[in-house]
Amino acid sequence: MRLAAALIATTLALPAAAQELSIPSGTYALDPTHTSVVWKVSHFGLSNYTGRFETVSGSIDLNAENPAESSVNITVDPASISTGFPFPEREDFDAKLAGAEWFNSPEYPEMTFTSTGIEVTGDNTGTITGDLTMMGTTLPVTFDVTMNAALEAHPMLSEQAAIGFSAVATIDRTEFGLENAAPAVGPEVEIIVEAEFLEATS
Repeated sequence: MRLAAALIATTLALPAAAQELSIPSGTYALDPTHTSVVWKVSHFGLSNYTGRFETVSGSIDLNAENPAESSVNITVDPASISTGFPFPEREDFDAKLAGAEWFNSPEYPEMTFTSTGIEVTGDNTGTITGDLTMMGTTLPVTFDVTMNAALEAHPMLSEQAAIGFSAVATIDRTEFGLENAAPAVGPEVEIIVEAEFLEATS
């Protein structure tokens, strides 16, 4: 019954998302068990090679009455890169990518995104522009965002509100100093984010 009520509430809330949300304002912490940050890059034009970062944290300071006044902060550990390379006995490819030749995670142990502006473009869509810092370089990046749902009571955590998003952006990795193997391995990288946030509890 609680799950059905939550889903009905979400359906009713989405058309009004551009004006206000049915969940309370406040801080929402990223739920790492239901969040993924996936990247996709052209490999010699033959395929789009994909990987992900396993360690992600962050929060939303949500203004439910005026979502455009909210803010987002995300931190990614580049050493948590995971590609599913199928021959670990031959090479630790993830460690190679995390190392000095590529992401240089020993020197730059964090990648961060801090929003600088949010624009609501539809009932459940918008853009989030912010500063992406990677390998010591900070540049503006804009994500196209869809708000998938906003639940006043999470079906499995009834005392907490929850909100979930899908987001996508494209960056030029060479602008951040990640120039290896370009252009054979494409300079453009698509970043795909699926994220859930839970209302912070005291």
